[in-house]
Amino acid sequence: MSELSHLDREGRARMVDVSGKADTTRIAVAAGELQTTAEVVRLVRAEGMPKADVLSTARLAGIAGAKKTSELIPLCHQLALSSVKVEFGFTETTITVEATAKTTGPTGVEMEALTAVAVAGLTLHDMVKAVDPAAVMNGVRLVTKEGGKHGHWVRPEARTATASPSAADQPVAGVEARSAVVVVASTGAAAGTRLDTTGPVLAEWLGAQGFSVRGPLVYADAEIAAGLADALTGAPTLIITTGGTGASPTDATPEATRAVLDRELPGVADAIRQRGTAKFPLAALSRGVAGLAGRTVVVNLPGSPGGVKDGIAVLEPLLDHLLAQVAGGGDHE
Repeated sequence: MSELSHLDREGRARMVDVSGKADTTRIAVAAGELQTTAEVVRLVRAEGMPKADVLSTARLAGIAGAKKTSELIPLCHQLALSSVKVEFGFTETTITVEATAKTTGPTGVEMEALTAVAVAGLTLHDMVKAVDPAAVMNGVRLVTKEGGKHGHWVRPEARTATASPSAADQPVAGVEARSAVVVVASTGAAAGTRLDTTGPVLAEWLGAQGFSVRGPLVYADAEIAAGLADALTGAPTLIITTGGTGASPTDATPEATRAVLDRELPGVADAIRQRGTAKFPLAALSRGVAGLAGRTVVVNLPGSPGGVKDGIAVLEPLLDHLLAQVAGGGDHE
């Protein structure tokens, strides 16, 4: 029992003394999902629930829960959290919850991230129970953590799949498991002042292609580099970003993407621009790039519904062949 840090030599519960540990940057990502009905998902996405502002309320509850973790879990230390982020995604019958907690200190923030997911999920349940009292909060789990003497840790199954266990997110039969992350660059969506509609569309499309999907992860334009670093955790098969590709001084997605790429795929980015420009001349202003970060394919899409639609149209016929080549297979006929 001495191997369990919260037990002393006599097997009694104790609070671990962390005074001798070095202060390092600690980051933890946790996830879970509310299994409900297609009607609830539709109403939440359309802000049509009897209790309004469902996602905003659940997000605030999750952040508050993370802050109170040491009051709820007896042996947790009080932490000075530098950031707590709670994000939501959708499948046909699932609302996914993902929380990222950060601090600089001598102990980790896993419990804070997990508590944020659990409290946000329970709040979702409270907000939707009038329509679906049978909703179930599933799969609250740690996905990744950084910092401390153990460094980087990724949940084993997260290396190939990180999102909802619902049928919509499972790989297609006969196809090797593939994982995707959707990242949204939007200062307004990150602040909760506008609703992003591009990320959920991409997540739904990727799920239909047989990918397990993490996200959408929403970051302010100025923080998109951190968003890409987060998305690359676990080396997913594919990362698709939306937003931040224009000529505005705050648009930084292409620069952040090039910083993580080993090789570019200029033809993919050009094809997306050309398809958009054929219908909307201003699409030529998009500076989005595509390429490979290790064996992860990264593609930038504009932050508009039309730009995402064009990106999907370009990617769908070539994605399987591209990923097969990246994995070391595929022919050139």
